[in-house]
Amino acid sequence: MTTQYHLQAMEQAVHTLQQGGVIAYPTEAVWGVGCDPANTQALEKLMALKARDPNKGVILIAASTDQVLPLMTEITPEQQGRLDETWPGPNTWLVPPSGRVHSLVKGQHPLVAVRVTAHPLVQALCQAFGGAIVSTSANLAGEAPAMSAQQVTDYFGEQLDFILPGELGGADNPSTIRNLLTGETLRP
Repeated sequence: MTTQYHLQAMEQAVHTLQQGGVIAYPTEAVWGVGCDPANTQALEKLMALKARDPNKGVILIAASTDQVLPLMTEITPEQQGRLDETWPGPNTWLVPPSGRVHSLVKGQHPLVAVRVTAHPLVQALCQAFGGAIVSTSANLAGEAPAMSAQQVTDYFGEQLDFILPGELGGADNPSTIRNLLTGETLRP
């Protein structure tokens, strides 16, 4: 595929996010679906598409630490060091949210899940969008995560607004999830 094709696809993905749409894209280990984390209608659409309990919350994924800093509050220098040591990479951290985090992103949880990705396509997507986006596995609640664009289509059909073409990042498992305040690992 040509570079022009990739550029057009990225522009379409960003435009779709800006317009409140839900997109699918490859992540490190599985295909994900996402939207603008500040758009209530987009978040509600994503939850409905996945048949996901809104109390569960979702992960935010970003291109850089700078993109997630406005979403956090009360981070100590030691905690910041822990983030810096593990990002970018397959490490999702539960952190104290700032007032800029939508209630549907947090769900019933007091902390918000954030990750700085090492996947080049997702980094480019977040950079082009200008901030973090929602990242949750592309599947219906209780089903296995999609491992290809075709599986994404099988799950969601025409209900998705756009599928960003690309390849998975080669990781065997979804990201580790840890609590930044306690160090507890919730998903190895």
